[in-house]
Amino acid sequence: MSTEQQRVGAPRRYLSRLTRGTLAVIMAGGRGERLKQLTEDRCKPAAPFGGKFRIIDFVLSNCLNSGIRQISVLTQYKAHSLIQHIGKGWGFLRGEFGEFIEIIPAQQRRGPEWYQGTADALWQNMELIRAHRPLHVLVLAGDHIYKMDYGPMIGFHVEKEADITVGVVEVPLERAREFGVLGIDESNRVLSFLEKPRNPPPMPGRPDVALGSMGIYVFNPRLLERLLRADAEDPGSAHDFGKNIIPQAIANLRVFAYPFEDVRSKAQHYWRDVGTIDAYYEANMELVRVSPELNIYDEQWPIWTYQEQLPPAKFVFDDTDRRGCAIDSMVSGGCIISGSRVSNSLLFSQVRVHDYSTVDRSVILPRVHIGEHCVIRNAIIDEGAVVPDGTMIGVDPVQDRERFYVSENGVTLVTASMLRAPARSGGG
Repeated sequence: MSTEQQRVGAPRRYLSRLTRGTLAVIMAGGRGERLKQLTEDRCKPAAPFGGKFRIIDFVLSNCLNSGIRQISVLTQYKAHSLIQHIGKGWGFLRGEFGEFIEIIPAQQRRGPEWYQGTADALWQNMELIRAHRPLHVLVLAGDHIYKMDYGPMIGFHVEKEADITVGVVEVPLERAREFGVLGIDESNRVLSFLEKPRNPPPMPGRPDVALGSMGIYVFNPRLLERLLRADAEDPGSAHDFGKNIIPQAIANLRVFAYPFEDVRSKAQHYWRDVGTIDAYYEANMELVRVSPELNIYDEQWPIWTYQEQLPPAKFVFDDTDRRGCAIDSMVSGGCIISGSRVSNSLLFSQVRVHDYSTVDRSVILPRVHIGEHCVIRNAIIDEGAVVPDGTMIGVDPVQDRERFYVSENGVTLVTASMLRAPARSGGG
C-alpha cells in the first residue's frame, strides 16, 4: 500500500487499526510565559480560544476524530483549570472498551525533581506508558491550534519503517528561530535538526521558508524507552526532544519528516502556535473573518469541548443612540449586548456589554462585564474582568501602559487584577 493510497484513498480500516493501537501522550505542562498575564492563573493549554473552546480541545478532538481513544495528558504548572475542564467535558469515553483520557500530574516518580524537559516528562511516566502496551506512541503538544488526522501520519511511519517520525510545517524564515528546524532528503528522511537556531537554514530552493517541527512525534515504544533511558543517564542533557532526543537519533536511526500538507495540492494546512499575545490575538481574530482558514463549522471534524448550558445571546434596545448590535463578530451563548455596538470582535460566553459602549477588534473572554460609556479597541479582556463605566482601552497607548500590558503590535491585555490595581508604569 503506497503512501498516496494511505493518505488519500479509502483504507480507513487499515488506518483505524493503527490508531486503535496507538497511545497519544499530550504534553500539557508548559508555563506559557510568553502569554504574559494570560497564563498567570492557568497553563497555556487551558487558555480559552475561539469563543467557546480551550486550546487543548483541538488536540484532544484531533485524537478522537482520528480514532485514537487512549490518551494520557501530562500536566505540571497551574493545572487546576485544565484538569477541571477535562474532567467536566471529556469523561464520555468508555473504560470497558479500553478507551480513556487519563490525567497524569507530575508526581516525582523517579526522584525529587519535577519534569526537567519534554523527554524527562515521558521518562518519569514510562511505567504508565508501558502498562498500556501500545503499538505506537504518539507524542503531542497540547498548546497548538490545528485540525489533523493522525492516522495517515502513523501510516506513513509504518510504511517508511521509521524509528521516529516528526510532523513538520513550513514556517517563514524570520520566525523559524522559534522552532526546531529540519533538513531532509528527497525521501523525507531527516538529515539535520537544529533546535531554535539563531540563523535557521532555509529549505532548498525556498530562501524565505524553513521546515519547522510541530512538536508531534511517532515512536516505536521499545525504542522510545531505550532512548529515554539513555537520555536520563546523560548528566549533560537538557532532557528535551528537540534539543537532545531527535538530533542524536538522526545519525543511527531512521528518522523521517511527515509534512502537514494537502496531498493533492501540497498546500500547507492550518497550524498556529499561539505562544505570544500577538499570535493568540491574531488567531482568535482570524475566526471572525468571512471565510477563516480554520473552519470550526466543519461537521466532519467537530471540535469537542465542555460547555455550560446557557441561553442564546441577546441584543436589546433599538434607539438611535442606544442600539444593541454586533457586526462582523462572533458572540457566544449567555451574552447580553445592551444598547452597545460590537464590531470585528469575538465574545466568549456570558459577556455583558452595557449601554453606550463600543467594542472593536477585541477578544473578550468569559464572564467579562463592560460598563456604560466604555471604549474597547484592539484588546484582550481576560476572564471575569469588570470594566468600570467610562473606561477607555486601546485609545491612548501611553495611558494603557500605565495599567495594562501592551504587546509589540499594540494589543492591550487587560486582566481582572489589573483593573483592581492602582496605575503602574512600564506595562508594555
